[in-house]
Amino acid sequence: MDLEEYRIQGKIMVDYIANYLGNIRKRRVFPDVKPGYMRSLLPESAPEDGESFHDIFEDVEKVIMPGITHWQSPQMHAYFPALNSPASLLGDMLADGLGCLAFTWASSPACTELEMVVMDWLAKIIGLPAVFLHSSNCKGGGVIQTTASESTLIGLLAARTQMFQNYREKDGQINEADLNTRLVGYTSDQAHSSVEKAGLIGLVKMRYLESDSNLSMRGETLTTAIRRDREKGLIPFFVCATLGTTGACAFDDLKEIGQICDEENLWLHVDAAYAGSAFVCPEFRHWMDGIEYADSFAFNPSKWLMVHFDCTAMWVKNSERLHRTFNVDPLYLKHENTGLAVDFTHWQISLSKRFRALKLWFVLRNYGIKGLQKHIRHSVKLAKEFEELVHDDDRFEVPAKRHLGLVTFRVKGENELTENLLKKINSSGRLHCVPSSLKGKYVIRFTVTSPQTTSRDIQNDWSFIQIMCSQILNESPSGRRPISMAEIKKRNPSFGTSLLLSNSPMTPKFMNASYVAIFEPGEDIKEFLDRNNSFRIVNKDSPVLQRRLKGLVRGERQFSLDSHIDLMVAANSKKSQRKSVTSIEEHSLGEDSDERSSPDDTARCDKCGQIISL
Repeated sequence: MDLEEYRIQGKIMVDYIANYLGNIRKRRVFPDVKPGYMRSLLPESAPEDGESFHDIFEDVEKVIMPGITHWQSPQMHAYFPALNSPASLLGDMLADGLGCLAFTWASSPACTELEMVVMDWLAKIIGLPAVFLHSSNCKGGGVIQTTASESTLIGLLAARTQMFQNYREKDGQINEADLNTRLVGYTSDQAHSSVEKAGLIGLVKMRYLESDSNLSMRGETLTTAIRRDREKGLIPFFVCATLGTTGACAFDDLKEIGQICDEENLWLHVDAAYAGSAFVCPEFRHWMDGIEYADSFAFNPSKWLMVHFDCTAMWVKNSERLHRTFNVDPLYLKHENTGLAVDFTHWQISLSKRFRALKLWFVLRNYGIKGLQKHIRHSVKLAKEFEELVHDDDRFEVPAKRHLGLVTFRVKGENELTENLLKKINSSGRLHCVPSSLKGKYVIRFTVTSPQTTSRDIQNDWSFIQIMCSQILNESPSGRRPISMAEIKKRNPSFGTSLLLSNSPMTPKFMNASYVAIFEPGEDIKEFLDRNNSFRIVNKDSPVLQRRLKGLVRGERQFSLDSHIDLMVAANSKKSQRKSVTSIEEHSLGEDSDERSSPDDTARCDKCGQIISL
């Protein structure tokens, strides 16, 4: 492919992506494939000769799309958001075209310079203290990492190096390998699994402290754990506090924890991977109280700020601690401005990095602070709507307080019920959610992830969840009595009553397609009958119908529309009019109505003369 063909195919690709995002509602959210599905769709080896891009592109729908989970779908409610936007996509398109490898300042000055600028912009937008800014003439600053997990590991490794340095200053003969076996870090039992992984990689012990009733790590619990470990001869060195946990978007008490870390000389890393984006809105910044105690802070604009993966914003109070951890000094990395310019290779695990700052810069400029605030507030509003719908259905409970755009819910009762519900939801492909465990309770996480999600989407998704719930409860051995139509309408005002064809032989029902009317029990339809004098009910004697009527009358159940019509017909049958009228009057309105028909509540069709019971 030469550049001229690239122009053509590039435009086709842009159109394809735009059409994909514009019509994403039509696609199944969660794929219906099995592991290994793709192997049979592709050759066993790469082609000997090159293929045309046209042929390659045709296989996207055939091979790739069947296995795609559509993260940009309005019905994607799993995990946390992983958004993109046209501005972000264009930023990465340019970055890929430039193809810069950014490691030292000299490798591509614009990459480093723009990253410093946009990280200062972002720090100011979310209200970080000035000590975290490159422009503050302090030792701190921001850097774009790949993931929040990587940021946690970087914070832990820097904290370990800092502790080694502290002991080395006391005893120059310290054995670092021995010291490493005594190090211990702390985090909440609600923290992300990446904290555990960081401990495994760093070869240090990690304590998982029990959270309180609000799923928050508290200062008293941390103090107790530190004291016990010091008594055992261990060395506390690192604490990871979480603002917006994965399970329930809970918030650790940052101020309490920060004060303890300051007193005990522990590195405090703050993981705000999801919730950090919300701090662009001043009303959500109260969760940041105590951020001045943090040594490092990270969140993912790639989750909720319309910047697509990968883009994790990390700030440190003192970048020299990162330098001591990751600094290598080969001759080929030196340049004439070494020591004067920032070299981000010393702030991260990898040597090189992509020009990620471009897409963040494009998004910040294209949306502006107000645009990003509007987006965050819209998602929070929709999550609140969903929470209210859950509360209105007494079969469900919300086991943890809703924060921001995440709602946790479950079916009341055994965990198995909620687990079965989630399986039904995901197997349908209509929407996608994932589970979590909160204090032994199996819950479903529902996040608002797409900027295309609307209030109607939320209502439709909840209606579908209710239907799935009814199915699993009916299948449950414990069973539950079917609820009445009145209860259904109370729980879901948008529920519609369908006019169905009768399943009773020899008693066909039909309607004039020019109008459809459904009347509630007890409503006056005389005026309707007078206006529509062609209304007709055909009555046929049928043994099958008689047996059906006996079952309807004797059984106290909610009647369908068909059943109501059958009973009306039976009430005016020449053979059963006298014998059945009393029984029919007592039962035909169903268990939800206190109103009863009297023998005088009748109307005659002007054309056929048929008596119709009201």
